[in-house]
Order: sequence, then C-alpha cells, then structure tokens
Amino acid sequence: MITDLPHHLLDGPATAPPLILGPSVGTSLAVWEPQLPALARTHRVLRWDLPGHGRSPAGLLPSDGSATVGDLAALVLRLADAQGWERFAYAGISIGGAVGLHLAAHRPERVESLAVVCSSARFGDPSAWRERAALVRAEGTEAMVASRPGTWFSHRFADSPRAIALLADLRACDRAGYAACCDALASYDLRSALPSVTGVPTLVVAGRDDPATPPAHAREIADAVPGASLLEVAGAAHLAGVERPEPVTAALLAHFTKGTDTTDDASRHAAGMTVRRAVLGDAHVDRAIARTTPFTARFQDFITRYAWGEIWTGDALDRRTRSCVTLTALIAHGHDAELAMHMRAALTNGLTREEIGEVLLQSAVYCGVPAANSAFATAQRVFDELDGPDGASNAARSS
Repeated sequence: MITDLPHHLLDGPATAPPLILGPSVGTSLAVWEPQLPALARTHRVLRWDLPGHGRSPAGLLPSDGSATVGDLAALVLRLADAQGWERFAYAGISIGGAVGLHLAAHRPERVESLAVVCSSARFGDPSAWRERAALVRAEGTEAMVASRPGTWFSHRFADSPRAIALLADLRACDRAGYAACCDALASYDLRSALPSVTGVPTLVVAGRDDPATPPAHAREIADAVPGASLLEVAGAAHLAGVERPEPVTAALLAHFTKGTDTTDDASRHAAGMTVRRAVLGDAHVDRAIARTTPFTARFQDFITRYAWGEIWTGDALDRRTRSCVTLTALIAHGHDAELAMHMRAALTNGLTREEIGEVLLQSAVYCGVPAANSAFATAQRVFDELDGPDGASNAARSS
C-alpha cells in the first residue's frame, strides 16, 4: 500500500517547465548529477529515489513479490500532483526509463516529452529477476556489488570517484526495496504497447557497450514508438550518462528544449546559450564570456543568437551530423583554431575518434590533401591533450 511520497529533490527555476528524472536499480538520484547543472538551467528538475534506495522508504512498494512498474509510475504521478504539475517532461535510466514508457503508454496526457536512457521494453527472462530478488532478500545488496562495475561502466571508468560513489549507493540500498524493484522488472513487458505511444515525443539513448540493455533493446523501442529518435553512445556501458555525460546531456537538452519559442531575440539567445554550453562545455563558454569587451559584445550576441540559437537548434539535422558538416567546412577553409574546438565538440556530440578520422579522410578527397594533413595534425594534438596526465577530459574519449 503506497502511503507516502518517495524522497526527491528540486532544482532549477520554480517557473521553468517541469522535468522529472528517474534513476536505475541500485543507484540513488545522484546518478543524474552529471546532467543536473545543464538541465536545471532550462527546467524545474525533480529527481526521485526508488523505494529502498537513497532516502526513500522501502515500504513504498509491496514486499510480497507483487510490485510492478505501474506501481512506480503511480509514485511519479503522486510526485507530480504534489507539485501541481498537470504535465511534465520525463527522463529515466533503466527501470526509470521503463517507468517513463509506462506513463507514455498509459497516461500520455501527463507526459510532455520522454527520454529513455539505457532501458528496455522487457528486461529479459522474468525468472532471472525473481532469482535476483530472492538472492538480495537473503544476502542483501552486497551480493550484487562485485558484478556491477562490469555492467554499469567500462573497465576504464570503473575506478573513477563517481563510479565508486554509485557502488556505495548500491551497498546502502535496503534489501526489501531493491528486491521489490526486481519483482517489478520481472512482471514488466511493454513491447506490445510501444506503437501506442503516439503523442509523446520520445528520445532513446543506448550505451554501445551496455551488457544489461544492449543497443538492440533501444532499437526495438525506437523502431516501435512512432517518431522516436535514437542515440547510441560510444564507449559507454549501462550508466551511459555517468560514463559519457557530454553526449547524453547534449541529446537531452536538444530533446527537451525542442519546440521552445525562439521567435524573439531574447529567446533565441537563451536557447543558443543552452546549446552552446552543451556542445562546447561550460568552461569554454565561460572563458569566451569573460573575454567579452564592449567592442566584441555584439559579435558574442550574434554567434549565440544566430549560430547557436537558430542554426544549431534546428530539427532537420542531429548534432552528430552538424559536427561532421562543421569539421569539413573548417578543414576546407583552414580554420585550425576553430577546428580544434569543434573536434572536442564532435566528441561531445557522440562522434568517435574513428568517425572523426573518416570525416578527415573524406575531406582529403574533397578539400585537398594538404588541408586534411593539417586537420589530422590538429586532431592528434587534441586527442593527446585529452589523454594527458591531468586526465581533464577522459570522459570525452570515445573508445
């Protein structure tokens, strides 16, 4: 019997459009920390903990094996109702994504738009989830810790501070709450309902190296949900938004700000600044703003409002494609300084180093070998900097 609300936190302007973020089994709402600063600029963000996870009581779900994803969806609606939100955008990871799909299929009038991250319409054989629930009820969540690094993260990321912190969240989970979430996944199968998700714009994100919900699961959702878009993130396992935050954050921002009214200069500037930060990074944009003088202020406004607020926010091309076009144009004109910046942006937008190399080879044919030679040197310098001893941008590495 549901008698209370899950633990939750609110961030972002109180008057901004609402966005609810759902976590994955074994993690707390901290799993969304890499995306929070960017999303909270444009939305009123509500993050919530699953029952028995973080600071949510386990008793929010039944403990007799009957828990369902529908029960979790009901908790989300209670959270929205408590905020007075008739409609809201929603993003969820794994079981959190399943909750979003359930809401879009069964309560579409409440969901403005949806992002499903490393999730599935059916999470494998139900008996495996029943067995996991029994194991955790008997031995606690410590029984799951050894297997999670290879599932949640690639081997490169497993020893990072953020990965270690998330494993600590798993250890802290209440065994009854974790097991009840396993029960919910055992009974979950939304495959037949996916074609009915017609009125909710949907983004599906997959980690290419995800062993828990491989890209085929994401493709099944994207193929069945009318109009859904799909992003596969290279070099990422199950918690793609933690391991590769830049492309995931950029995709979420593009999806949830799509359709924003940009008919006036102020709105275009705001939309452009959001995209500019998502693609180039806060540090780069902050440096550019700090260097702005009265002489350059109009130019900064122009590129933010026009290049980023009109061109980069367009719907006809995704950001990966825009990065390919931009790299080629910069190579053709020999703009090496801008090229280095957009090499980093291309990684953020989801291109792998191998794919960037293909763009450079293509440019050798159509822009000339000397131009491509210079571009390869620029790319190597950028990659060397990313791989440097300070490790500043290892999260942007592709594979």
